[in-house]
Formats: sequence, structure tokens, C-alpha cells
Amino acid sequence: MKTVEDYDFAGKRALVRVDFNVPLNEQFEITDDTRIRAAVPTIQKILKDGGSAILMSHLGRPKNGPTDKYSLRHIVAHLSEAFGQEVKFAPDCIGDETLEMAQNLKPGEILLLENLRFYPEEEKGDVAFAKKLSKLGNVYVNDAFGTAHRAHASTAIIAQFFPHDKVTGYVMQSELENAKKVLDEVERPYTAIMGGSKISDKILIIERLLDKVDNLIIGGGMSHTFSKAQGGSIGNSLLEADKIDLALELIEKAKAKGVKLYLPVDNVIADKFSPDANTDLVNTGEIPDGWEGLDVGPKSIEIFTDVIKNSKTILWNGPLGVFEFEKFAVGSRAIAEAIVEGTKNGAFSLIGGGDSAAAVNQFGFGEAVSYVSTGGGALLEYMEGKTLPGVAALEA
Repeated sequence: MKTVEDYDFAGKRALVRVDFNVPLNEQFEITDDTRIRAAVPTIQKILKDGGSAILMSHLGRPKNGPTDKYSLRHIVAHLSEAFGQEVKFAPDCIGDETLEMAQNLKPGEILLLENLRFYPEEEKGDVAFAKKLSKLGNVYVNDAFGTAHRAHASTAIIAQFFPHDKVTGYVMQSELENAKKVLDEVERPYTAIMGGSKISDKILIIERLLDKVDNLIIGGGMSHTFSKAQGGSIGNSLLEADKIDLALELIEKAKAKGVKLYLPVDNVIADKFSPDANTDLVNTGEIPDGWEGLDVGPKSIEIFTDVIKNSKTILWNGPLGVFEFEKFAVGSRAIAEAIVEGTKNGAFSLIGGGDSAAAVNQFGFGEAVSYVSTGGGALLEYMEGKTLPGVAALEA
């Protein structure tokens, strides 16, 4: 697999698949620009070599063609600031006007295309659509690890039109290298922290991790299904009733494999799902009706942080509570602090994209851990052992 490091972009128009699917508030301001900042080194290398960059991305999930809410024009000013130069904007991602804009780019210039997903052909992996996109550049760079698990036109299909000129960007390269560190190059003790709302989203990764880790910490909404499975009362907490048997199976598998499984022992509960809810603290399995668990309690935090601080490899995927509400961010913040301390003590720490990455950045710890992944679903699928179409296309 060629990387941008191995390629000379002098005089080339680099068509770069980036992942600028960034969160925007109601004023269309970017609330977390991690993915944009991550892409800067790849673009800088292209420009420094004397090439130009044509950036293509999706934003959100538009359903019926062009929708202003999902227009990438909203991020042009932010991009210009991030790259330290004017970023031109094409009002479409294909068509004669866009092709002309691309062909007229001078070395050192950047053009951002309108949202790829304004065309349903993008998500369908349409070959004709991919061919139209391919006309815009003469070298293809995939730096969008966050979408590498999708066989979309711009992430997998397009590569066939660049048989000798397809390369991986720095983001994609470092994502794969760092994922390998928690899969194949592990220092022990190895601790994985799995949070988030549903076991069903994490079954395969949990099962695979049971063959690799020494400690598995489970928190977040999915922990209530484990609690229920063990006979606990969970009130109105999140429950996947059809996964109760699976939760018991995972507990038994962990025992059989000698993995220490840590579940919450206490919960911060609320009388409604709201930042201003009334709260209480109870032992796990003792949540009364009308209340729901929205965070782990102080005893759980103490047990979890002790395990994390004494680990040499740490993987975190999924928050331990509703961190978007300050009242219920205590557990996730404590986990982040423990990971930072473990990292200072020489551990390798990987934050597994999605909400975990948002939480770590929200708490201001993004620079204090070993690596923050930009790809939630893609990282999980890679760690589950699945082939990622966007990666396979670069290797073909």
C-alpha cells in the first residue's frame, strides 16, 4: 500500500477523500474539528510537493438530495483558517462546472467539493458516479478512515480508476498502525473499557477482545442489561431484553478465558433523562422504578481507575455515562483522567473514535493520550477482523 510519503505530487491534482463529517451547532459552527485538524498534514504534503488538492467528503445523512443543512459550504471558512489559505468551493461534486474548477486549480490551491451524499449513487457504490468523480484528479488519496468500512463510490469503488496512482493519507496510515498496537503488539496488562448504550453494537468486538485482554471494564447503558441478567432491578434504565442470555454468556466466556470482567457496583440515577434531573446514588441492581442509571458511581470509578492506571495497553470505546450532561459526565471524565495517568506511566492508550473521542476532546485530554481515533464504526469493524472496503481498495 503506497502512502503519501512515498509519492511525489508535483504537478498533480490530488483527489482526496477526507472525512469532514463534523458536528455543527444550529448556527452551523463546528463544535469539534478533530477530523479537520487530522487531515491537515496530508493536504500540506500534497501542496508542499507542488500539487493541488481537491477535497471530497460527506456531511450528515441527507435523504432527498441537496439540503442546505448538510451543505459543506458551512465549513469553508473554518477550513480556510485550518489550512492557512483560501479554500475554494465547488457548488457540486460532479458536473462540467466542477470539472472546470478542478482542472483550473494551480499548484498549492485547495478546492472543496459539495457533499457527496447529495447523490444517492455515493452510498450505493455506483461505478458510473465514481468514474465521474475520478475525472477531477490524476491521483487518488484516501485519508478517510472513518468511512473505510463503507463500500461507497468515493471510498472504495473510485480506486479502480487510479490503478497506479492511489495512495493512503497520513490519517488512514496512522489509524491502521495504532489499531495494530491494540490487536497484535500488546504489552500487558491489557485493559479494554467498553461503554455506550447497546451490547448489540459491541458483541463482536467484546468477543474478540476476550481472546486478547486481561481486563474488560463494561459501563454505559449496556451495563444495565448485564445487571438485569444477574437478577438486578434497573428501573427505567436502558435494556436490551433480547440480549440478557448473551450478557450471561459473555460473563461465562470471560471466566473461562481468565479475563477479569469489571461491571459497575454503583450507579448515579436520575428521575428523568435531562441535565436538570433529580439524582441519587444506589448500588447496581437496586435502581427503583421511575429512575434510570445515567452514570457509574464513586465505588465503580475507584475500582475502574485502579485497574486502568496499572495497565500497559488501554483501549477505550464508548462513554460510561451520559457525558453530554455535566451531572452525568463524572464517570467518563474519571476514566479519561485514569487513562491519561496510565499513559504518563508508559502505557499505550487508544481512544476508539465516536463518542469516546468526543468525550476525551471535551475534557481537554486529546493530546495526553497515545492516539485518538477518528473512526468509530470503522475502527470497531477493523478490530472485529472484518475487511474494510476502503482499505482493501488501496491494497488491490
